[in-house]
Amino acid sequence: MADRPRIAHVGIAVPDLEAALDFYREVLGVAPRPPEQADGAAIVSLPFGESDVELLAPLTPDGPIARFLARRGPGIHHICYRVADLDEALAACRGAGYRLIDEAPRIGAGGRRIAFVHPKATAGILLELTE
Repeated sequence: MADRPRIAHVGIAVPDLEAALDFYREVLGVAPRPPEQADGAAIVSLPFGESDVELLAPLTPDGPIARFLARRGPGIHHICYRVADLDEALAACRGAGYRLIDEAPRIGAGGRRIAFVHPKATAGILLELTE
């Protein structure tokens, strides 16, 4: 990968988007982007320079964000790294024996190709990779 990876966003699971957005609007003065939906969650991105904070709220009681909230409560759900070549990064993960949640890229929020690396392979942190 010629380009260095960087943090694309940090995903934060919240039970109530509007309540969570209050802090970002009122205290930090950050204007949220329009909401999106993916993987059974409503997603609102907040720009912070080259990276975003994504607030993730469940839309369905059996989706990944709802399950996360039920197990762990609100908090950091995942970190997303932007890589130059997602297919190459996934091949490197497989070659090094890292467990993948997504063996092949899929389309996520914003229409970007994404794939998740299992937290058991990354010291307990759910990692998302994107281009």
